[in-house]
Amino acid sequence: MESTNTLSASAPARTTSQRVKSIFSGSVGNLVEWYDWYVYAAFSLYFAKAFFPQGDLTAQLLNTAAIFAVGFLMRPIGGWLMGIYADRKGRKAALLASVLLMCFGSLIIALTPSYETIGVAAPVLLVVARLLQGLSVGGEYGTSATYLSEMATKERRGFFSSFQYVTLISGQLIALAVLIILQQTLTVEQLETWGWRVPFVIGALCAVVAMYLRRGMEETDSFKKTEAPKENIMRTLLRHPKELLTVVGLTMGGTLAFYTYTTYMQKYLVNTVGMSKNDSTMISAATLFLFMLLQPLVGALSDKIGRRPILIAFGVLGTLFTYPILTTLHTVQSWWGAFFLIMAALIIVSGYTSINAVVKAELFPTEIRALGVGLPYALTVSIFGGTAEYVALWFKSVGMESGFYWYVTGCIACSLLVYITMKDTRTHSRITTD
Repeated sequence: MESTNTLSASAPARTTSQRVKSIFSGSVGNLVEWYDWYVYAAFSLYFAKAFFPQGDLTAQLLNTAAIFAVGFLMRPIGGWLMGIYADRKGRKAALLASVLLMCFGSLIIALTPSYETIGVAAPVLLVVARLLQGLSVGGEYGTSATYLSEMATKERRGFFSSFQYVTLISGQLIALAVLIILQQTLTVEQLETWGWRVPFVIGALCAVVAMYLRRGMEETDSFKKTEAPKENIMRTLLRHPKELLTVVGLTMGGTLAFYTYTTYMQKYLVNTVGMSKNDSTMISAATLFLFMLLQPLVGALSDKIGRRPILIAFGVLGTLFTYPILTTLHTVQSWWGAFFLIMAALIIVSGYTSINAVVKAELFPTEIRALGVGLPYALTVSIFGGTAEYVALWFKSVGMESGFYWYVTGCIACSLLVYITMKDTRTHSRITTD
């Protein structure tokens, strides 16, 4: 039976301006989602004391990192539920639902009293909020990657889909910008007492704006023209085991490297290198800004030379230079030294971040694309990305910090094997509708 999603044959072709407007609306919502997600990591240095009993800094950071990882446990469920919803009801509907969940999560964190006031209920509510946000982000990634890839034309798909990470990084940058502003206007005591709540309030309000913008998005032609699967959607998905394993393999090293050099790096500079919180924040902001600008450049390059060469470049350079970069960073003394080392690492990671969304979307047919991208990606990120901070801090706590450097290197090397053996999705894409 033909789906009610079928697009009328007489429907006019979408203009470039319409595509750009829809991509912008989707991207702004994505920015808000990731701002809310990263505010937790950016401000954990300040609110760790509010949610957990007094102890040394590493112990409190381990607790907040553990809850950061718990949020990732919901991402596969989000990828599963939202993926099915997006493939059944539309990309737009799923993107609206994900930003609503993120709004609720941010409000809970903003309004939860401290451990001293309500005891163990404080970290429990923090866990609940992160579970909601994990569900939201888990659904956001696959649906957003699918939406941007389907909305772009074939010739510029790498370029336009790269804006998923532009907005993802922008969300993190805005979180850091809010942190910098608050660091300059409030004392450390004020930040640890109540100032850390401000960015979560901002995030909840911005989520409301994102919902309004997403209501005006157009649905993709790929979704409107496809027929609904004639069997259970999960059963249809399992008919593509090679594609599922490819998503897992190409994500593993990339997501671990990304979280190592972004969310964890701010803590690493304070807790291991010995820099001040203000310096670590400024270095993170500067490197992330340049990293953001790289995404569309590398995405556009993939439209010219293919996706596979760029992924292989990331795999080779990441395998060779992760250990030297992190080892040297451990002993660096200057602000500029730390900046250049982290920037070098992020240039390498751009080979993954700029195109991983489009590569995954190009692997699957339309009727299971959001689920096919979102579920295996979320599972892999939960295992490797979500635990990056906790694993790094654990290695440090047992006096074997260099073990984490080898762990990251090994995961990138495993992904490299996938990049070498997979087909180039630019020339073997399953996204056929422009």
